[in-house]
Amino acid sequence: MSGRAHPTDGDANSATDGGDLPIKSSPHRHKVGVPPKQNMFHDFMYTFKETFFHDDPLRHFKDQPKSKKFMLGLQSVFPVFDWGRNYNLKKFRGDLIAGLTIASLCIPQDIGYAKLANLDPKYGLYSSFVPPLVYACMGSSRDIAIGPVAVVSLLLGTLLRAEIDPNTNPDEYLRLAFTATFFAGVTEAALGFFRLGFLIDFLSHAAVVGFMGGAAITIALQQLKGFLGIKKFTKKTDIIAVLDSVFSSAHHGWNWQTILIGASFLTFLLTSKFIGKKSKKLFWIPAVAPLISVIISTFFVYITRADKQGVQIVKHLDKGINPSSFHQIYFSGHYLAKGIRIGVVAGMVALTEAVAIGRTFAAMKDYQIDGNKEMVALGVMNVVGSMSSCYVATGSFSRSAVNFMAGCQTAVSNIIMSIVVLLTLLFLTPLFKYTPNAILAAIIINAVIPLIDIQAAILIFKVDKLDFVACMGAFFGVIFVSVEIGLLIAVSISFAKILLQVTRPRTAVLGNIPRTSVYRNIQQYPEATMVPGVLTIRVDSAIYFSNSNYVRERILRWLLEEEEKVKAATLPRIQFLIIEMSPVTDIDTSGIHALEDLYKSLQKRDIQLILANPGPLVIGKLHLSHFADMLGQDNIFLTVADAVEACCPKLSDEV
Repeated sequence: MSGRAHPTDGDANSATDGGDLPIKSSPHRHKVGVPPKQNMFHDFMYTFKETFFHDDPLRHFKDQPKSKKFMLGLQSVFPVFDWGRNYNLKKFRGDLIAGLTIASLCIPQDIGYAKLANLDPKYGLYSSFVPPLVYACMGSSRDIAIGPVAVVSLLLGTLLRAEIDPNTNPDEYLRLAFTATFFAGVTEAALGFFRLGFLIDFLSHAAVVGFMGGAAITIALQQLKGFLGIKKFTKKTDIIAVLDSVFSSAHHGWNWQTILIGASFLTFLLTSKFIGKKSKKLFWIPAVAPLISVIISTFFVYITRADKQGVQIVKHLDKGINPSSFHQIYFSGHYLAKGIRIGVVAGMVALTEAVAIGRTFAAMKDYQIDGNKEMVALGVMNVVGSMSSCYVATGSFSRSAVNFMAGCQTAVSNIIMSIVVLLTLLFLTPLFKYTPNAILAAIIINAVIPLIDIQAAILIFKVDKLDFVACMGAFFGVIFVSVEIGLLIAVSISFAKILLQVTRPRTAVLGNIPRTSVYRNIQQYPEATMVPGVLTIRVDSAIYFSNSNYVRERILRWLLEEEEKVKAATLPRIQFLIIEMSPVTDIDTSGIHALEDLYKSLQKRDIQLILANPGPLVIGKLHLSHFADMLGQDNIFLTVADAVEACCPKLSDEV
């Protein structure tokens, strides 16, 4: 072992600390600064502000007259009063085209998604009428398109079916759906109002990729009932039960006319999507393809009366706008707790999807959205929706992508879409009577295919194997057990990863980069050399009660391993152990006790503990706990290079 340190400045005097090993002091060396003692209330308020109000949402209100503050407050709750002032005909033209385009996509999708939730198709249309209007007034995203989505519809339908059979008790099932929607909205609004939006970030990207991919496959498998014309189908969602149900009915349950319709239009939809990807100017082709498919297939079934040959159709679809459903929500009784539980789960998933979509498109157009305001808007939207016969609505990625490519300028595109849905509800619903279920199945299959992100899974595998475990855990949990179990696995693995990183922080042995005063991880920089008689270790995490014992034990293990190497190579024994504390952002009493125990253990081995570059929060606590006095002020340095120079003055001549 050999090493180099940077040159010393001037002569040095030798100092000792309580009879310990001599430490060289230098008049030119900067000492570690101790921050002034903070008022406990001010310290608490700073922490509170950084946790819940890091974006300083009230900064615009400072030094403003009362009238201006009132207007700013109104714009904060209803952004429509902000962007509406600069709205013009040019923007309306873009919003009109985008609104009409996403309306042509949402109408057939809504009918199919309602079936995923085991609801009558009209409730899918209801959910694309009222919620988008509310969001247009309160939401801050210009590009997100609101309405029912496949994953939330499936999740809601699965959770509701576990409590009530929609076939035997349709009225109670519907009431529970409205109750769950109400509490989904309350959950979303509460998270935004109390600025707890960071909670949804605990669901890692990898877990979301796996969950969405598994849900997409589950949704596609569920569509085999309508795609193949099967009448008796399993109520379970796992892949084994579904495939068993499909193949057990192959000889007597499949309808060839239904299969022909489904396969033909699925091919048409996939081809139109391929064309749209090839040329961005042709984005409108995959957008209008579902509606064209519905029109053509409905006309075909009507003129051939294929429904008489076993082709299952939508049948009656009620005309009229959303009726009030406030009186149908459970505010007491047996189903209240179940409605709250289902609503919280569905609301969190819907929130995660909507915020992710909003941020994605905001980044593309280089503008900011306020996550907490988005949550309030989505929450109020679903609360109002639950009172007007809607089920959980959120941001749809497929529709938002079409909205973006169609040139939307503001949330007015959602209003245009709502108006088209309103006209459909008032005048066009009887035309959907002969729409075959097979075409709805084909539309849903086509819509969920992009949710299977294979490239993202491959990247996750290459970058982080633990993330890949979370991804696959969520994926297999959804397809082999159920959607809720997959979600539970995704959340559990995400939390497990956080706990693992907190309780088992990384540590590294540092060496000197030749001809510099820089010390870096010797595994990352093989050319870095160890300094004889000195072991430098970096702790890459805050030291808390959850990891303090591990940090102490890991440092001692590094020391033991290095002592064995030194002994085998007959090199000078380790006399100084330097802990590089730059990454240690905080320390608690358990962490300080761990350092005290480490200090005492090293004293018994005649090894001096030295700290390098502790941050302001850490050094302040070390002084308050008197550990800095125990260790000695001369054993706390600004840099590792300063510490090495003080420990080994003879090395200065080697550079």
